[in-house]
Amino acid sequence: MGPFSGLVVFLIIWWTVLFTVLPRNIRGQAEEGEIVEGTEPGAPVEANIKAKFILTTKISVVLWVIACGVIISGVVDWSMFGEFFARR
Repeated sequence: MGPFSGLVVFLIIWWTVLFTVLPRNIRGQAEEGEIVEGTEPGAPVEANIKAKFILTTKISVVLWVIACGVIISGVVDWSMFGEFFARR
């Protein structure tokens, strides 16, 4: 696996993890009872995006190391994906 492939795998993992982390610990304005006029009642009071990006990066690095280990060990080979999609 080359550096570009490694980067692509990391970015795919990062974005997938981000969308699983984003909904964590969200309290809407309606739940807090402090609805700002002109906003959606379900809008978050505090999104904590920076903390979620940091958590996403930490989880993604661990998953990326595991994925790279599996790919480099030969358990999964890039050519397997090409053969799978060529049969369809």
